[in-house]
Amino acid sequence: MNERAYTRGAALADILRKRIVILDGAMGTMIQRAKLSEADYRGARFADHPKDLKGNNELLQITRPEVILAIHEDYLRAGADIVETNTFGATSVAQDDYGLGAVAREMNVAAARLARQACDAFGTPDKPRFVAGALGPTPRTASISPDVNDPAARNVTFDQLRDAYREQAEALLEGGCDLFLVETIFDTLNAKAAIFALDELMEASGERLPVIISGTVTDASGRILSGQTVGAFWHSVRHARPLAVGLNCALGAALMRPYIEELATVAGDTFISCYPNAGLPNPMSETGFDETPEITARLMEDFARAGFLNIAGGCCGTTPEHIAQIAQRVGAYAPRCRHAQGMLTALVDA
Repeated sequence: MNERAYTRGAALADILRKRIVILDGAMGTMIQRAKLSEADYRGARFADHPKDLKGNNELLQITRPEVILAIHEDYLRAGADIVETNTFGATSVAQDDYGLGAVAREMNVAAARLARQACDAFGTPDKPRFVAGALGPTPRTASISPDVNDPAARNVTFDQLRDAYREQAEALLEGGCDLFLVETIFDTLNAKAAIFALDELMEASGERLPVIISGTVTDASGRILSGQTVGAFWHSVRHARPLAVGLNCALGAALMRPYIEELATVAGDTFISCYPNAGLPNPMSETGFDETPEITARLMEDFARAGFLNIAGGCCGTTPEHIAQIAQRVGAYAPRCRHAQGMLTALVDA
């Protein structure tokens, strides 16, 4: 067992038992605030790339690393305990859409190193900061046909997803992440490929880092896109023995409440995370979403008061201002304490 991995994992689990831990907010929203051009995304290295690259946010840790570093620092100043690497779309599967699949590994190493740099600068013995290596869902789904006329059609296989996630996770580990976050899950089969890849990596490396798994409920039916209820989703991934399971993105906190309550009820042997969007999308607002920091923080305070939360943060449309107010509001409440004794032992010894 790698000493650093054990120490960091133990520290985070211990903190989660004592207080609600704060996750950072949106990366894409903050990048949009920077008003970067196509040339910014390309830099000198990709100046002649044949495809448009504006919007490929994961490329920025190579071409504009100072922008990504500054965003991490802003969230840490706001009170975040955990910052996510800018790697939501940094799998080769996702980057192939830009013709940059071969650069995916480099993106992940660079992203983890930037987040590590920021966390090391802000962390103290009394308030350590943690780097979450983010594994996004990819733009392809293993469970759902992309062709309405052919229900059996698929545009990606489980093995392709597993291989892409394995490459990503290896690079994030090399760059210095403290935990892995499999997030914004709309297809549980995609998530299972990520979990399988993480298990393979940790078995091969001897490093057993914590894993957080976060799904997304995409409509008022209370189901993820591939059709599972929140309870069914949990039972499909609980074999991974995650440090935490949660919900993020999608409907915003107001509409997420019944689903995070359900998850907090059924997932009795793990911690619970929640980082919703800042309400529903609104292209007329400054951030593209309706909720101000005060509104989002008040809604998250309600979750904390109700005893649903161990980890609180924000997704699309949230900013350091949102995170600062969330941290202030939820800090007055004890964390959800319904979890199995000895969970850390299971995490480390698995």
